[in-house]
Amino acid sequence: MAARSDRIRSLRAGRRLALAAVFEAEFGQRTARSILERHLAESEGDLEAAELARRLVAAVVEHRDTIDATIERLAPQYPVVQLARMDRALLRCALGEVLHSPATPARVAIAEWVELARIYSGDSMRRLVNGVLGRITGEATAAPETERHPSTPRRKRRGS
Repeated sequence: MAARSDRIRSLRAGRRLALAAVFEAEFGQRTARSILERHLAESEGDLEAAELARRLVAAVVEHRDTIDATIERLAPQYPVVQLARMDRALLRCALGEVLHSPATPARVAIAEWVELARIYSGDSMRRLVNGVLGRITGEATAAPETERHPSTPRRKRRGS
């Protein structure tokens, strides 16, 4: 049990490191990758946290345009350029993990990023992150249904 809680703590630390690097990069002085490496050099050296942080920062950097377009599509009332820097960093990191880190189950990533949004930004951002990530996972699970043959009837959900 202790090993599991240590792993959860490590992964949470990795998310925080990635968030800090993406947030600091918003100020334009250095890249998110160089900022992350500086943070990692200054920290205790948790390898699991470092690995996750590197994956998340790489996902945000490599897919930033598609992540931003996804945010604009799912939350058009919140243009990315008008979001506060921390809010933008939270959404980018959260989407980076949910969309580009298959090692993490979507529901785990959503729960973690919703909590980080609550801590670092507040309740309204917590709701926005939850809504955007929920829609992303909803689209992902609905996608195979759209590929079915048109004559195949839709299955009823339980309780419908």
